[in-house]
Amino acid sequence: MPVYTITLSDAEDKALGFVAFSQEAWINNVVRQRCEAAISEIVAAEVDRITATGGTISGTKEDIVLAAPVKSAAQRQAEYDAELAAKRAGSEAG
Repeated sequence: MPVYTITLSDAEDKALGFVAFSQEAWINNVVRQRCEAAISEIVAAEVDRITATGGTISGTKEDIVLAAPVKSAAQRQAEYDAELAAKRAGSEAG
């Protein structure tokens, strides 16, 4: 299980404390809420993809996410950048 650490400056910590009862709890809540949204998005896409091919769905949401053939945002961005570079190269050559 990955562990992430964040370092805030004293000013950032003070500012976050101004709007949050607990800085750590607020950070954990924001990250977990974003993860839940992504999990829901992945599960919905997988249900659509699998049922469209006549397949069946089994397992928990976590099982579905772990088995899903999804690309990370970094992978998708790298593919987009490569496509854009190829289009630019093609238009400059022609």
